[in-house]
Amino acid sequence: MRLLFFGTYDARRHPRVEVLAEGFRAAGDTVEECNVRLGLDTDQRVQMLKQPWRLPLLAFRLAFAWVRLWRRSRRLAAPDAVVVGYLGQADVRLARRLWPRTPIVLDYLVSLSDTATDRAAGGGAVQRALRAADAGATKASDVVAIDTEEQRVTVYAEPRDAVVVVPVGAPSWWFREPTALPPEPLRVAFFGLYTPLQGAPVIGRAIAALAGDDGVTFTMIGTGQDYAQTRAAARDNADVTWVDRLAPEALAETVAEHHVCLGVFGTGPKALRVVPNKVYQGAAAGCVVVTSDTAPQRRMLADAAVYVPPGDADALAATLRDLRNDPARVAELRQAAYDRAQRCFRPETVVAPLRARLRQT
Repeated sequence: MRLLFFGTYDARRHPRVEVLAEGFRAAGDTVEECNVRLGLDTDQRVQMLKQPWRLPLLAFRLAFAWVRLWRRSRRLAAPDAVVVGYLGQADVRLARRLWPRTPIVLDYLVSLSDTATDRAAGGGAVQRALRAADAGATKASDVVAIDTEEQRVTVYAEPRDAVVVVPVGAPSWWFREPTALPPEPLRVAFFGLYTPLQGAPVIGRAIAALAGDDGVTFTMIGTGQDYAQTRAAARDNADVTWVDRLAPEALAETVAEHHVCLGVFGTGPKALRVVPNKVYQGAAAGCVVVTSDTAPQRRMLADAAVYVPPGDADALAATLRDLRNDPARVAELRQAAYDRAQRCFRPETVVAPLRARLRQT
C-alpha cells in the first residue's frame, strides 16, 4: 500500500503518529508525509478554550497551515489511503475535500470533548461545540482508530465496524534491553504533562509518604496543570529530582536508567478508559511499570506490570516499598515488561489491525 500521513500533527510531541508510520514502513508499505505543524501544543489549545478571545489565533494558524498543506498535496501522487494524524479532527475535513474517493483514516485516539473535560476547559457551550467537531470528524472518515475498546463510547462513527482498536505502542528508539542497575536505592521515574488523567498529585502524596526512606528516589519530569499541586504534596521528601523538560531521545535514555516507570493514577472517566504513552514507553525502556488497576491497562500489560487502585497514594507508596525490599522481583518485572513490549508494543505489531482493515476497503 501507499499511504499518506496528512495534517497539522506534531510527531515530536505526540509519538503516536511516528509509531503508526514506522509500523506501516516495517510491514513493507510506502509512507509519505504531508505535514505542517500547527505550532500549538495541547496545553495551548486548551488555554484557548478557557480564553475564547484567543480562538481567532487558532483559526488563523489553522488556515495558514491548510494553505500550505493544500499546496503540498497538489505535488503528490494519489495515495491508496490517507492517515490524518492525532488531534486532526479539523484536518480530516480538508483531507476529505482533497481526496474525496480515497479511504481516509482518522487517528482519533481520544475525543476533543474528553480532552477538554480532563483539563477543566470550557463550559456547556464549548462542550457542545467540541462534541459536534468530534462527530463531524468521525463521520467524514472511512476508518476511525482508537487505542482501547473502552474508547468506543466516545466515537460517533457509523457503522461501528469503521472503528479499529490500534494500541498506542512505542517508537523503536524507546526499546532498550534491561541493564543491571544497583539494587539500592530503588529509582522511580515519572514523566508527563501533569494532567488530571495522570493523577500526578497522587504520586506527590506517595512521595511524601516515603519521606525519610532513602531506599527510594524519584525523578519527576515535565510540567503542567497539576505540577504545583504535585510538588506541594511531595515537599517533605528531599529525594526528588524535578526536571522541567527533556528532548525525546534524552527522555528515553533517562527513563531506562530507572527501575520503575510510573503510569497514571487519575480517577476520572478518561483515566479508566486509556492506556497512556508512558506505560508503553516505560515497558519498552525495560522498567517495572506501576500504574492504576484498570481494565484496559490489565488487558494490555497482563502480569508484566504492578497495579494499584486509582487515586490511592498509600497503596502506591506501599507498592514502592515492597519493590524496594525485593530486588529479585524488580529484575524479574523489568524483564517481563520489556518482553511484553517486544511482543505487543512494537510499531509493526500495533499497526496490524489497521493494515488489515485498510486492505478490506
